[in-house]
Amino acid sequence: MCFLNKLALSAALVIFTAPLLCAQTLAPRAYLITPLESNAFTVTTNLYHGGILFDASSPLTDASGNISITIPTYYRSLSFFGRSANVTVGLPYVVGSLQALVVDQRQSTYRSGLGDGAVRFSVNLIGGPAMKLPQFVKWKQRRLLGASIVVQAPTGQYDPHLLINIGNNRWAFRPELGYSERLGKWLVDVYGGVWFFTRNPEFFSHNSFVSGTQSRTQESIEVVEGHLSYDFKPRLWLSLDGNFWYGGRSSLNGVQNPDTLQRNSRIGATTAVPITRHQSLKFSYDRGASIRFGGNYQAVQVAWQYGWIGGWPPK
Repeated sequence: MCFLNKLALSAALVIFTAPLLCAQTLAPRAYLITPLESNAFTVTTNLYHGGILFDASSPLTDASGNISITIPTYYRSLSFFGRSANVTVGLPYVVGSLQALVVDQRQSTYRSGLGDGAVRFSVNLIGGPAMKLPQFVKWKQRRLLGASIVVQAPTGQYDPHLLINIGNNRWAFRPELGYSERLGKWLVDVYGGVWFFTRNPEFFSHNSFVSGTQSRTQESIEVVEGHLSYDFKPRLWLSLDGNFWYGGRSSLNGVQNPDTLQRNSRIGATTAVPITRHQSLKFSYDRGASIRFGGNYQAVQVAWQYGWIGGWPPK
């Protein structure tokens, strides 16, 4: 029974935490153009609380979790063959706890440490050439088409002897296309992408329960995301957000579990508020709209950003 309890809790933490940096994120205005040599340092805190849905055969009931993820990121705009482009890098720190009834016995676990870091490269394909500040001030957005690639590295805290880890011990990649159109003070954003995952070669291996090595794989996840936002004034805006993702069946040692199929969606809202010339705050809230399998949680996000153009110190 001890092994069953640990295995069930492990599965719960995997499906609760892994999507937080993947399909379930909501990011309005991800393809907006900025002047060349724009910089932004951002610290974002994400708080997640809620239940977890399993298939009917699972021994877990009344499962819930609390997770805090703090992510410092750095953004830099540049020219890529004359087109506006940018690079963003980030490395999260995760604190999480999970509770559940496993065959009528209350079980809990706690973890804290570095998560899997990520790098995002984005380039405009149509509608936004690379521009210095004087040109950018005169430019007006109409329709934009952009593309991006996110690479998530296995930098997170991971011990193959343990079932429950913060890191996923694998690489992940997400190519994406993004469309943005401005209609006066209204802005419409639509993205479509696919997450691909490499194999975790050491999933719960070389311990008292499993003497050998186990591998875990996961199928790709297709994601569609949309946002409708309104500008009240420069840098002060409000957005309504939503997404839908499908896929992600997992396999252990080549044996697939069809009940791990994710067919979920989330809805929420985001607002950005300027503080000073260089600083701003962003607040967001989102919740599950339709959750078939995975974390049915509420999420609150607070982000502080410091932005400037050119070198350091900012002028």
